[in-house]
Amino acid sequence: MICNKAEYACEWHCYYRVILYKPPGEKRGKILVAAAPAWAAYPQDLDNNAGDHSFRKALESVTATHQNKHFFAYNNAAAGVVGVKTKSNSKDTTAQTDAAAWIVHTVPGYPKPKVAYTFPASEYANGHLLICLTIAESQIEQIAAALFVASPFIYYNDVPDAEVSTRPTLKKLLNGETPIHPPFSSKQTIKTQAAAPVSVQIFSKSGRSKYEIYQKIISKQLKKTIKVWSRRDKKLKANCKIPGRHTLLVSSPISVDGQASSLEKDVTNWLIPENGDIFCAVD
Repeated sequence: MICNKAEYACEWHCYYRVILYKPPGEKRGKILVAAAPAWAAYPQDLDNNAGDHSFRKALESVTATHQNKHFFAYNNAAAGVVGVKTKSNSKDTTAQTDAAAWIVHTVPGYPKPKVAYTFPASEYANGHLLICLTIAESQIEQIAAALFVASPFIYYNDVPDAEVSTRPTLKKLLNGETPIHPPFSSKQTIKTQAAAPVSVQIFSKSGRSKYEIYQKIISKQLKKTIKVWSRRDKKLKANCKIPGRHTLLVSSPISVDGQASSLEKDVTNWLIPENGDIFCAVD
């Protein structure tokens, strides 16, 4: 889970943070850009490999071969991989040069490494969330620390051994090690690489953890009442036992800048506090 304040923006040459929400049945969705007061229409269909749109550009170092750009990718439903056994639902790509991009999303089979960029046509029927953050390369170790606890399925890695060896937690993550001793939950903080950086908190827990993620970890850390949108968590119920730290469920359907979405066709999981100053994506 990643939580950060303020708005988001993503551009290829100067991108810092972006959130793109694609409602069910739509090919473009809405994007929230830093310093902008409201959502804007995404300019291209997500599968457009010819268009100059943010996520295609951000993933150029993933879908093409660049000698000095390296990345690792993880997805519990990676393209061309069957029989994956993992308790993690994480789907992300981390690319690095002199700066790093961390792209968090909910799309199975996306992106395909070293293959021409596309978006799975079968996933247009579902609601999806894509987040792009630019960070300093030095912060990859904090991200690795959070991922190590969650144990995602890493399906691609071309980060040179010389770079991996300088980051002990990243090395354990890429080698497929898993935590066997407590703590089985983690909180890490990174910042976007920008003139006015935004703090991003990363909460994670392993399959060994008994803690319920919303009430026991997120609401407790934020010290706020939270509103949750989730189809996956069948056991989640509204909870108003703790004053100032209630867990409320967002009622379906919703509208994002005029585009409708319902839980039945939306695979995203997210939460916001009552005042809306923080957005948390849950994987």
